[in-house]
Amino acid sequence: MRKINLLLLIGTLSVSALGFGQDTLTISKKDIGQIAKDKNLQLQIANQAFKSAQADYRQSNALFLPSITASHTAISTTNPLMAFGSKLNQEVLTASDFNPALLNDPAVTQNYATKIEVLQPLINVDGLYGRQAAKSKMEAFQLQTERTGEYLALEVNKSFMQLQLAYKAVKVLEKANATADANLKLIENYFKQGILQKTDVLSVQVRVNEIKNQLQYAKSNVQNASDYLAFLLNEDNTNKVYKPLEELDNTISISSNNTTLSSNRKDILAMDKSSEAYAKMYQSSKMNFLPSLNAFGSYELYDDTLFGTNAQGYLVGAQLSWKVFDGYKSIGKMEKAKAEYQKAKVETQQYKSQSQLELNKTNRQLKDAENKVNLEKLALEQSQEAYRIRSNRFTQGLEKTTDLLQAETQMFQKELQLLQAVFEYDFTQEYLQFLTK
Repeated sequence: MRKINLLLLIGTLSVSALGFGQDTLTISKKDIGQIAKDKNLQLQIANQAFKSAQADYRQSNALFLPSITASHTAISTTNPLMAFGSKLNQEVLTASDFNPALLNDPAVTQNYATKIEVLQPLINVDGLYGRQAAKSKMEAFQLQTERTGEYLALEVNKSFMQLQLAYKAVKVLEKANATADANLKLIENYFKQGILQKTDVLSVQVRVNEIKNQLQYAKSNVQNASDYLAFLLNEDNTNKVYKPLEELDNTISISSNNTTLSSNRKDILAMDKSSEAYAKMYQSSKMNFLPSLNAFGSYELYDDTLFGTNAQGYLVGAQLSWKVFDGYKSIGKMEKAKAEYQKAKVETQQYKSQSQLELNKTNRQLKDAENKVNLEKLALEQSQEAYRIRSNRFTQGLEKTTDLLQAETQMFQKELQLLQAVFEYDFTQEYLQFLTK
């Protein structure tokens, strides 16, 4: 046995070599939960989607904050109007410049203008509703990201339990393999003594080969479950296989669960926020018919040399604008926003109904899973007793080989079915908690 450090695990993971020909990394349920939060790709995608919505909301700050631009323009012109205007801005006009000959055919005139412009929004009612819509959208993405984290925790736990089940299956089949080998030796001894026929030996050999084949499949399932867990953790699982620190128990813990759909569930709140965002967009489209008021101003510097500041001036003002008719564009936009809002409302209602349907179904599945565990447990006990009796009778020559093989097969099959039933109950219980969270 040797040890290595897995960088992103909170503790040091022990490494041992098993029958899989790979390094086995022992992990606990607590460790993988934190790693998934830090590294899972789906959660990273959700976080980036939230940041995108957050950036959209921050853009709406332009509704209150001024827009400021600075520019420096250099021109050289013989255009009469531009030449005269440039000298006027430079404050260098003289009486001779009004000579008609110079006005009509000016010399080359150079002008350098430095300009600082400010645009300050004052009243934009449609923008206010647009900002509220962006905020609701951001909050919806935040809630959805949190719900993604909750779903990730569920999926990681499920993957961990699948890995536990896979290891348990290997252990059961290894025990079945050992039992089959022992039975084969016993049958071969009986055959050598002339007690049994060759067909009995062949039947047991077929059974041994079947178990070995099932064991190989079980080991492959361990690798498959380990690979999927590594995918969720965003870890490189090359030449490695995970082994759970905690084993899957063959008993269940019955606990009372909330059976009502919570209106505070993150995904349901996200749907409500999404509908709210569409409602605000609809209001914004209606407010687009109202006038808007904006203030503007500029400070300008002119000279005939680069970055010169000999002449200066400013301009301030305000503009009240009202889009009276834009060819039905605003009306169409409003109708579209209304339709999208109504669609969002119906989708939210449908989602809540589906969630309640899923919750009711899962409640029934949990009860069914509990009954299945109890029945499988009873069936296992009965099959073990049946195998014990048949095995004793077989050694006394009172049972057929086929009956012994059938009892042995049924016993190990029932043990695997019990483990599967326990897994189904445990996961259904966690899924129910997820639905009511």
